[in-house]
Amino acid sequence: MGASAALAALIIAVVAATPALSSPVSLSASPVDDDGFITLGELFDGAGSASSVVVARRSGPTAVLDAAQIQAAAARSGLYWSNPNGLRRIVVRQGSASPALTQTSAAAGRPGATVEVLTYARSLASGDVVQPEDVVWSQVQAHQAPAGAPQDAESVIGLSARRAMRAGTPVQSRDLTSPQVIARGDMVQVAFISGGVSLTVTGRATRNAALGEAVVVTNIESGRAIDAVAVGPGQAVTGPAAQAARANPQQFAALR
Repeated sequence: MGASAALAALIIAVVAATPALSSPVSLSASPVDDDGFITLGELFDGAGSASSVVVARRSGPTAVLDAAQIQAAAARSGLYWSNPNGLRRIVVRQGSASPALTQTSAAAGRPGATVEVLTYARSLASGDVVQPEDVVWSQVQAHQAPAGAPQDAESVIGLSARRAMRAGTPVQSRDLTSPQVIARGDMVQVAFISGGVSLTVTGRATRNAALGEAVVVTNIESGRAIDAVAVGPGQAVTGPAAQAARANPQQFAALR
């Protein structure tokens, strides 16, 4: 076989082994799952023949998935998701109306009853920031379930431990706080964002600030005080964007 013939045969083999062109899909506005097996059809609109492909499991009222891993799983099944908003996590909620809070209330009076609560998958040191893999839904005795415990894993991811927490301990909101991202005296980049326009100035923080907290920054050139909101280490925003950053700091920071 000549060189050109061999090359042609190789191209044909590669084309034959390559999946069909991926179909574009969009992420569902509020992904839900009913049976604990999360499929591409539950995650994406327009999944078509790949709708029944299972990509993850949900063991509690919510499951937090890594967006990059889901994007890769979709691609393997011939689906293309561009992730236009740059999401890092996807939260899938239980579709049926049986949240853990209702289970806790109903089971609390039954001796030996167990309920599902959010617990720490590993021990955390004071100041550690909770990552998606750090929390897991676990069965505990009903009397051990803390009142008012978080019902959504997404609500605690990105928060900082106020004190050391042991693996297996139920998660309680009082044990967590927004992580400090700016210290008094830090040099801070302050961005004014409005209508697609972004202007940045440099200043010095006058106080400590956690993610989403207000912080006054002194412009090093003009000496003027700027009212801003902390959105990351050494970063803050002012103007119209400050309100969005304060209302949902974790989501705002993830989109930047």
